[in-house]
Amino acid sequence: MSRPPTITVNGTERPLTGARVHTTLLDFLRDAGPTGAKEGCAEGECGACSVMVARPDSDGGTQWTALNACLVPAAAYDGQEVVTSEGLGGPDDLHPVQREMAQRGGSQCGYCTPGFVCSMAAEYYRRDRTAGEHREQGDHQADHGPNGFDLHALGGNLCRCTGYRPIRDAAWALGEPDPTDRWAARLAEPAPETVATRFAAGDGDFARPADLAEALALLDERPGSVVVAGSTDWGVEVNLRGRRALSLVAVDRVPELRGFEVTDDAVTLGAALTLTELERLLAGRLPLLDLVWPQFASRLIRNGATLGGNLATASPIGDTAPALLALEADVLLASGRGEREVPLADFFTGYRHTVREPDELIRAVRVPLPASPVVGFHKIAKRRWDDISSVAIGFALDVAHGEVVKARIGLGGVAATPVRALSTEAALEGRPWTEETVAAAAEVLRFEGTPIDDMRASAAYRTAMLANALPRLWAEVSS
Repeated sequence: MSRPPTITVNGTERPLTGARVHTTLLDFLRDAGPTGAKEGCAEGECGACSVMVARPDSDGGTQWTALNACLVPAAAYDGQEVVTSEGLGGPDDLHPVQREMAQRGGSQCGYCTPGFVCSMAAEYYRRDRTAGEHREQGDHQADHGPNGFDLHALGGNLCRCTGYRPIRDAAWALGEPDPTDRWAARLAEPAPETVATRFAAGDGDFARPADLAEALALLDERPGSVVVAGSTDWGVEVNLRGRRALSLVAVDRVPELRGFEVTDDAVTLGAALTLTELERLLAGRLPLLDLVWPQFASRLIRNGATLGGNLATASPIGDTAPALLALEADVLLASGRGEREVPLADFFTGYRHTVREPDELIRAVRVPLPASPVVGFHKIAKRRWDDISSVAIGFALDVAHGEVVKARIGLGGVAATPVRALSTEAALEGRPWTEETVAAAAEVLRFEGTPIDDMRASAAYRTAMLANALPRLWAEVSS
């Protein structure tokens, strides 16, 4: 490439001089000067590293999106625009978010505060945030203040000393952005265009292809390349396990991987769409996935994590797989040889292994329509929010005239791969949708999979959760 890679930080272009391929955006920012964002957990759980990134919205303008800077390679932000807490305001000119946090006692030691400020500011600038959107705190889907502020925007930010009440009060005290606000005015302007990138350093090389053809050519040229999108999984491997790769290929902005199509027969979801984007685009078309989104990590993670990435990691505890198995989804795999369609039920071949060949990319996921009307998603974890599953179960049932016509059940956390509960499906289909049928099928579900003891749960606990799942679904849909 003829131009040097640069990132616009708080309005100033900064070259990636001295950075390496595996230098995170967080480390690049701190080396460049702004040190408000910090490393706390290095795995995207604490939010101390949160920054705002300019992303395109659906109307040709910009939306400020909060992301974990500790997970993503700095090179992935070549040509992009990033704002840290220092860019929002300083001691002599506080940003409204900073001012409310200070006045309402939202900070003590201050370590986590810059991350809270950036996540809060991204929600402050959300275009469809409107006063009067208040929902009671018991509503598990959202917790909106009287100013429309959704507290789940802060779900990925942890504070160990202040307590959350003053932080919530600061969030709910925010009004509308002033028209002269620099970052609010930026919303009306286009976001930076994605630029094709080539970046080489002593620890390897990084490439952002311009299109699918170039991406596939790179994979063919560089066997063993690691494909990254939101880097919410790979970033943890780099930070905590010291993983490195000689070649990274970033596909999160490849246009052909970001399609979205709805027909009478199916919904096709681009593999590089983030989970936040999918939630907005689907707009309730797949009710089962609406149950997944709030339980998938945090908003900070969902703003970066992609559907294709979550499936490609082949984790047995990935949250989207059980739901998509219940929805009978297919995976569309593209390579230089063409495209093939694989049922998701046949996609996983072993622990962290799939049928995807090294020169293939997941282009999209296709979900058939109409979707089953009786759905449920149970995620059992040690924390209610922002945690990893011990067990995850997706249900999709068709019930007509009191009889189970079709049953599809996807399981996570009970085998080396996500699996379908085939025996339980057979125990339900063709039988009356009654409490007696549910109780009998629950005994079958109890013994599906091959659960093990590990740090998250015992095999006995997982078995008990499987046994409870169908009675719980019955109670949910029958109440």
